[in-house]
Amino acid sequence: MEPRGAAARRSRRTQRPRHLTLLAWLSPDGRKLLLTRVLRTFAYGYLAVVLAVYLARLGYDDVRIGLIVSAAVAGSAAMTVLWTLLADRVGRRRTVAVLSLLMAAGGLLFAAGSSFVLLLLAAFTGTISATSSEVGAFVTVEQAILPETAPPERRTWLFSLYAFVANIAQALGALFAGVAGGIALGAGLEGADALRPLFVLYAVIGLLNLAIFSTLSDRVEVARVEGERRLLGIHRSRGIVARLSALFALDAFAGALVVQSIVAYWFDRRWGFTPQDLGLLFFGVNVLSALSLLAAARLAHRIGLINTMVFTHIPSNVLLMLVPLMPTGALAATCFLARMSISQMDVPTRQSYTMAVVDPDERVAAAGLTNVARGAGSTFAPAITGYLFSLSALATPFFVAGGLKIAYDLLVYRGFRALRPPEERVARRPVP
Repeated sequence: MEPRGAAARRSRRTQRPRHLTLLAWLSPDGRKLLLTRVLRTFAYGYLAVVLAVYLARLGYDDVRIGLIVSAAVAGSAAMTVLWTLLADRVGRRRTVAVLSLLMAAGGLLFAAGSSFVLLLLAAFTGTISATSSEVGAFVTVEQAILPETAPPERRTWLFSLYAFVANIAQALGALFAGVAGGIALGAGLEGADALRPLFVLYAVIGLLNLAIFSTLSDRVEVARVEGERRLLGIHRSRGIVARLSALFALDAFAGALVVQSIVAYWFDRRWGFTPQDLGLLFFGVNVLSALSLLAAARLAHRIGLINTMVFTHIPSNVLLMLVPLMPTGALAATCFLARMSISQMDVPTRQSYTMAVVDPDERVAAAGLTNVARGAGSTFAPAITGYLFSLSALATPFFVAGGLKIAYDLLVYRGFRALRPPEERVARRPVP
């Protein structure tokens, strides 16, 4: 006979909301990390559209705009270094709580000030994103926690989902930038004042992240780095992480030459796109990127992580170099959309691959070091683009970025095609 209450418990399980059933393999902590990721990247989505345009409306020239964007990238790298060293000592929940407070502070400083020094300081909080995505300390800590929240066979799918929800949120954020710009104009706000409320909202989203992070369970602290005093937590995988870091730095430098805030400014300057135009463009960019991220997990299951990283990245960079050659703004936007429909497929596969080829106790350090390398590689690139724009060399950053990224792809394929993650060394099973 069935124990008393068992039927009722089974009934409650069968009535569980569908969205929870679909994510039954993911722990509550994992779901909370997806939610904080959505909130942050919504903010990053609209910030990437308006950041450089906002600075231009404050009266800054191309060089100073490039310096402020570089400060944002440098701050992200600096915070990643700091929290890679400290996260497993002071606690992962405390780490992301502090970062959430810095996010709120950065948004308020941008909203309140027009001083160049003040804006440099705000950018250097490490939580102002110029790219619509994040490679800083938030994602370093979350990237280390995520493999502990799902079964190993779901790891690449989880990283794809983590990137997918981020891109959808970025798309909505980009669309929101255009809508908010129209509302501000209707309210009589002009120039920088029309964009200032978006930075206040950015601060509010930082506080929402803080509230959610405070509810994470003790289990996020379980997988500590036992080898943290051995080359920042790396032992067996020193050579692998060092080579990946160098290559990721090259890729990040190239990508930072054409970060989304800079591309938005390029469309504004070259073709006269309005904030509403830019909002629609980057909404499309992020929706296409999001759809490609789901395809990345399926493709990686069929052809492998390294092949997916390389064989999708090379054609996307050819398209990148074609963008400034287009004769009209509409064609340039179409070419950029085509590029972004495949350019992000290497993101979840790259993250999954890195976590797979190192030992579990090396994951925080590996995520931190590779993200530090990406941050360091991209630090000065926006300033270089700003200088090139000041010389009216508007096409040069696209050509240099595309060429360097193709070189990166070839080096990754040559160096790592023989080093396969554990799940690719056995017969592949169908992905549920």
